Amino acid sequence: MTIPTKNLKKIAFQGEHGANSHIAIAEGYPDAEPLACPTFEDALAAISSGEADLGMIPIENSVAGRVADIHHLLPQSGLFIVGEYFLPVHHQLMAPRGAKLADIRTVESHVHALGQCRRIIRQLGIRPIVSGDTAGSARIVAERGDRSCASIASKLAADIYGLDILAEDVEDETHNTTRFVVLAREPIWARQGSGPLVTSFVFRVRNLPAALYKALGGFATNGVNMTKLESYMVDGNFFATQFYADVDGHPEDKNLALALEELQFFSREFRIVGVYPGHPFRATFSEKAE
Repeated sequence: MTIPTKNLKKIAFQGEHGANSHIAIAEGYPDAEPLACPTFEDALAAISSGEADLGMIPIENSVAGRVADIHHLLPQSGLFIVGEYFLPVHHQLMAPRGAKLADIRTVESHVHALGQCRRIIRQLGIRPIVSGDTAGSARIVAERGDRSCASIASKLAADIYGLDILAEDVEDETHNTTRFVVLAREPIWARQGSGPLVTSFVFRVRNLPAALYKALGGFATNGVNMTKLESYMVDGNFFATQFYADVDGHPEDKNLALALEELQFFSREFRIVGVYPGHPFRATFSEKAE
């Protein structure tokens, strides 16, 4: 990671110890203390208050798609993206010590994890039960001690809560990967020309015919690669749509500067929420020429 780590102490995440967010922190910032928070709101509040130095927050998954809560919460939080991390996700089927696969009748986990492991759930003929998060389900299964109840969670969760792994890497898709954004109270823009960079911003277009088409036209004419564009309603208003976007480059690059200038002309609101190094994992999903 290229973010300054001097005096870095705590990194907030949503979930319980053993969650995939915890793993991302352990890999990206091995010297920092993970701070578990019950909800995304709690995690963002911990960063804002100074209780945590940074936050490791999931924003999208290659199987489940976007993490909708974050697209609503991030623009309102006043926080800034200072980095990103991609974590390949591997799910383990685990149960209390001494349990066998034949004993399992139910499996608990986060709704996304259950959806990502449909194959083994069908094969075993067990009943899925939705839990708040993967690591939390592991803790609950361990505390209950019922050998007919299993959890789908990480290897770290199995170690923390003392569960036996009955089946390894049970995810349906081998490409299952979660992208996290690293959040901070202050903007830390990556230096122009320091390598592959990502600029993230939010905007709302003016209520004019073809405003979105015109606003985005500058990215095409200036050769800027837009890697993400998400829309969502503002305050439940069907006619007030806000957009979140990621593009390659630095805002001071000539081509991106021109594209952003054109975007702002057709937008009623615009704010850059981060300029940060692109994670090396991005190189693995560039499109190949036909």
